[in-house]
Amino acid sequence: MPKVTKITTQKNNIERYNVYIDQGKGEEFGFGVDEYVLAKFQLRKGQELSSTELTTILHEDTIKKSYNMSLAFLAHRMRSTKEVYTYLIKKELEPEVANAVIAMLNERKYLNDLEFAKAYVNTQVNTTIKGPNLICQELIEKGISEADISTSLQSFDNEQQLEAAGKYAAKLDQKYKKLAPIMKKQKIQLALNQKGYAHSLINRLFETFELTDDEDQQLEAIRYQGMKAHRRYQKYEGWEYENKMKQSLYRKGFSMDQIQAFLEALKEEE
Repeated sequence: MPKVTKITTQKNNIERYNVYIDQGKGEEFGFGVDEYVLAKFQLRKGQELSSTELTTILHEDTIKKSYNMSLAFLAHRMRSTKEVYTYLIKKELEPEVANAVIAMLNERKYLNDLEFAKAYVNTQVNTTIKGPNLICQELIEKGISEADISTSLQSFDNEQQLEAAGKYAAKLDQKYKKLAPIMKKQKIQLALNQKGYAHSLINRLFETFELTDDEDQQLEAIRYQGMKAHRRYQKYEGWEYENKMKQSLYRKGFSMDQIQAFLEALKEEE
């Protein structure tokens, strides 16, 4: 059996040790181990190691190295259990090792999915325009349980959601100022839903939210959309041109009175 002949501290890491062994052919480097593993197995000069013991020691050292690697990963920001597990698997570690590391991290309170979820919700609410449904989906992808998601989202109540959705809607109101009011509203509602706000909350928002639709803006909107349609259909003439223009602008949400007024103004310009 291999016999330990010497143990020295590694030059670049004082928490790791080089273990030298003799297998009957003289002293040679055997393996490196963490200080924790060295102490756990009470490795010492003159100790003989069976193949089973050596395999166990090396396996334990792999777990400890992976544990230290996980601590470095966690140092940047909080992580969910799934994020750490995925990180370890991407490092080509066996699932058994990854699970052992996760158990150690949980035991030492380095992982807490509920606290992670609470912090994640707080960050998203304060730094983004995401609604609860989108935040929920992101937490699911991070492996957070339904119960922890429900608890963490309690801090994002309906009034906060209305305020956040209202601010986003106001920005979109300006972004879509060249659309007819009905199309603008539909665009804003769709955007809010895609950001994770529930239909019921969006409907509640529009009970009080007023779109900017003064006369000047409406004129600007129909002229913008009308000129786009004109460039598309100017190759047509007479009734066919007028019919295509009316259909296009009507689909954009403008009333027939607005469309007729625009077409008459366009004729006068020509």
